[in-house]
Amino acid sequence: MTRKIDFKRDLDCYEAQRDTPRLVQVPELRYLMLDGHGDPNTPAFAEATATLYPVAYKLKFGSRTDLGRDYVVMPLEGLWWAEDMESFTAARDKAQWDWTLMIMTPDWITEEMVTAAVEQVGAKNRPARLDDLRLEPLAEGLCVQALHVGSYDDEAELLRRMHHEFVPGHGLTMVGTHHEIYLGDARRVAPAKLRTILRQPVARTR
Repeated sequence: MTRKIDFKRDLDCYEAQRDTPRLVQVPELRYLMLDGHGDPNTPAFAEATATLYPVAYKLKFGSRTDLGRDYVVMPLEGLWWAEDMESFTAARDKAQWDWTLMIMTPDWITEEMVTAAVEQVGAKNRPARLDDLRLEPLAEGLCVQALHVGSYDDEAELLRRMHHEFVPGHGLTMVGTHHEIYLGDARRVAPAKLRTILRQPVARTR
């Protein structure tokens, strides 16, 4: 029987220390993606997650059955941006946020497999955003990341230290898009115990 792969354990970029930023090299990875805008506490955000997960699990079961390659479905992730990035660290103005929700998939998952999974998911109780889902690579390269434990609304101080202390203090500048990896399920875990990796792609200035 082949080993069930858990990429959270195998990839260093899914390791982070609590409240302690560190540099990590993130390889190019492939994700199921859906885009959206505005406050995550809205039906649009829920519709996106309700579309991603069924397809992700269809792909996992298809990979195990058809290819003999089993793996743990990866956690939900999000790219976040706004015209004024202070809306993340200071104002926390969620109405201004744009986002892309994602679930990482193994590199052996093909476009054809995604198309088949989408068709299977759509055959019954079709998710609202199914036609908007895509498979796309993301190459982030050098990043700063740290683990936040607690409510999503309490991320601001750690983000401030990452953006305004660690990044300039290490001769870096921010590039790319703010990235969050949700290691806990907000529907089942108390806010104080949620675990979220906060990631910021960077480039060296010296």
